[in-house]
Amino acid sequence: MTDGAFAVVRPGALTTVQDEGRPGHAHVGVPLSGALDRAARDLANRLLGNPAGAAVLETTLDGCAVRVRGAVTVAVTGAPCPVRVDGRPVAWGAPVRVPGGALLDVGRAVVGVRSYLAFGGGIAVEPILGSRSTDLLSGLGPPPLAAGAMLPLGGRGGAGAAARVDTLPWREPPRELVLRLGPGPRTDWFTDNALRTLATARYRVSSASNRIGLRTEGPALERAVDGELPSEGLVLGAVQVPPDGRPVVFLADHPTTGGYPVVGVVPEADLDAAAQAAPGIALRFVPTGRLAS
Repeated sequence: MTDGAFAVVRPGALTTVQDEGRPGHAHVGVPLSGALDRAARDLANRLLGNPAGAAVLETTLDGCAVRVRGAVTVAVTGAPCPVRVDGRPVAWGAPVRVPGGALLDVGRAVVGVRSYLAFGGGIAVEPILGSRSTDLLSGLGPPPLAAGAMLPLGGRGGAGAAARVDTLPWREPPRELVLRLGPGPRTDWFTDNALRTLATARYRVSSASNRIGLRTEGPALERAVDGELPSEGLVLGAVQVPPDGRPVVFLADHPTTGGYPVVGVVPEADLDAAAQAAPGIALRFVPTGRLAS
């Protein structure tokens, strides 16, 4: 392994390699995958002069720690968190030069859920189907980080000129998650009362949420049609309703088909906020089209 690499010292609760994902493979059952908070991923790469598609680390809640083999410039974005190099506090949301052999520690999120750690030159694990992303559903891509693992870096610690930052285009993780909701292909499988509930009730983000889907706690939606569907295609942002009646918003690692009815679809532009919605925060759906008759 060359100096262009890092060793995992503390993997955190769930830290994965993510880039722009694997579009175009749903017909063979491969999800999109990729970073859940795409704006945060893109910002981290821009701060370092990396290409837009460079692979980064996506952490979950408690960050991670790595030891770099050679000097490298890094940037941390997404959920705000303490960042330290050999125990010394350094900047979040700005390029930071890390000397060879140093321990880089990305701490617990202060607000939000997912932080993004980019390295100059990107993470150079072997791509699969054109992407370096870890896909938790299919198992494609590198496994989630484990202590002692070594991951290669591209280039010589920097792909371009690091940005000089005066202000940071950053949106605070939500204290209440508000998701727009368009009608889904199976809206008619639910009673009018259920659709009014979906449009007016306050849900909460469940601790069972993950990269596959954001699960909710709140009132169950009553079916107008019993039984289940033959498996049909699912899109990013689809809001599927399993037998317990609580909506699930599908995220980047979602299955490409499913047999539970989809009551609505959240636009992709709203999903970055969903990626940063911590368990327990309030969630409201705001219909953008007519749900109930």
